Amino acid sequence: MKKETEKYIRQASRVFFGLYLLLLIYLMFFAEDWGRTMLEGDYRYNLMPFREIRRYIIYRRQIGPWRVFWNLLGNIIGFVPYGALLPAMQKKRMGFFKVALLSFELTLFIEVSQLILRVGSCDVDDMILNTLGGCIGYGIYRLVFRKKEKGIYEETI
Repeated sequence: MKKETEKYIRQASRVFFGLYLLLLIYLMFFAEDWGRTMLEGDYRYNLMPFREIRRYIIYRRQIGPWRVFWNLLGNIIGFVPYGALLPAMQKKRMGFFKVALLSFELTLFIEVSQLILRVGSCDVDDMILNTLGGCIGYGIYRLVFRKKEKGIYEETI
């Protein structure tokens, strides 16, 4: 890939990453439709791994398919752009474990912030699903990047 093209991709990735982070902050802390308001009274949180995932799967009929989809797959899908854009912004190649760790760290920050601010709900299962989404995003990035390395795609920019 030409240096010019690489630079353009990095710059575009940074713009999309910034927009993605703004959207993520909004959805995690301010979206009233998603129950992201300051809570009064009891605050619910889950610190036991796979408790909520298991509950959503067992009670999927009572909870409803859309709610199960948005909770389980939404947490994964929501972090796919993070895992794909993070290495695309870097000049040096970023490895899988670094992206996984950074995905986990961002998710930990979000969940602890939700716990402290009492917005949304702090859930260790969200951390698991978000980190998985970041890893899937990295896998998608590597598939695209590997194809470009092997010359399957021609230069168009």
